[in-house]
Amino acid sequence: MNWEVFKGLLSGANKYSTAFGRIWLSLVFIFRLLVYVVAAERVWSDDHKDFDCNTRQPGCTNVCYDHFFPVSHIRLWALQLILVTCPSLLVIMHVAYRKAKEQRHRSAGRDDHRCTYPDPGKKRGGLWWTYLLSLVFKAGVDVVFLYIFYRFYRNYTLPRLVKCELPPCPNVVDCFISRPTEKSIFTLFMVVITCICIVLSLVEATYLIGKRCHECLLASSGGSRRHSQDGALSHAEPTGTAGQVFHGVDYKPATASIPTTASSPGTLPEEETLP
Repeated sequence: MNWEVFKGLLSGANKYSTAFGRIWLSLVFIFRLLVYVVAAERVWSDDHKDFDCNTRQPGCTNVCYDHFFPVSHIRLWALQLILVTCPSLLVIMHVAYRKAKEQRHRSAGRDDHRCTYPDPGKKRGGLWWTYLLSLVFKAGVDVVFLYIFYRFYRNYTLPRLVKCELPPCPNVVDCFISRPTEKSIFTLFMVVITCICIVLSLVEATYLIGKRCHECLLASSGGSRRHSQDGALSHAEPTGTAGQVFHGVDYKPATASIPTTASSPGTLPEEETLP
């Protein structure tokens, strides 16, 4: 395995992920991939060789082993790791496609000075949907493999003794599994890490959806606020250049009554009225 290529892919996926995505990627790399490469392969290396049955009937041991181990743990984990990391590579490929498109746009020599993707790694538009679908796919793959493990190996544990009566076995034979306790511990460890990865994927998907809904609500509230302000300005009365308010043609100004005083000509007080 070329670790430099894998390191580049890992750093690229980590660059375009959220905080939850970085935690998920660290768990997959440290607690799943490294455990698989360093320890799990060695634990299951002798599963067929040390599967002993108390019979010398040719073919009986192989048939019983195939019945109790239809698919080896180690191969199921390898397939699970491949499928669960593919969506992260799809996100990287989508970002690379955006960068290539933006590069072609710039190399075309256009004069509009507009960028197709100002920030190719920003989760907007199609990249947002690609990232969200990758989270759903990763969680779905882990759930499916947990179900497969549960169907093949009840309670995710291995018994010490199994009884087999499949042909060509002459009768019910006892078969013994190699290191069942150690294999059960590794199986439970991988199951717990898988459950944590499922929770992280669902939390990250919820975070992305909640963030997008919050942005949409802010945009709609800002648009309605601007609309209400424009409506208030349109209904306001126009004023003149000097601040004078213009009125319609049928407007009549209010007249103030002038009180009569003693100094007014043509009026006399009642005391001075001639008989």
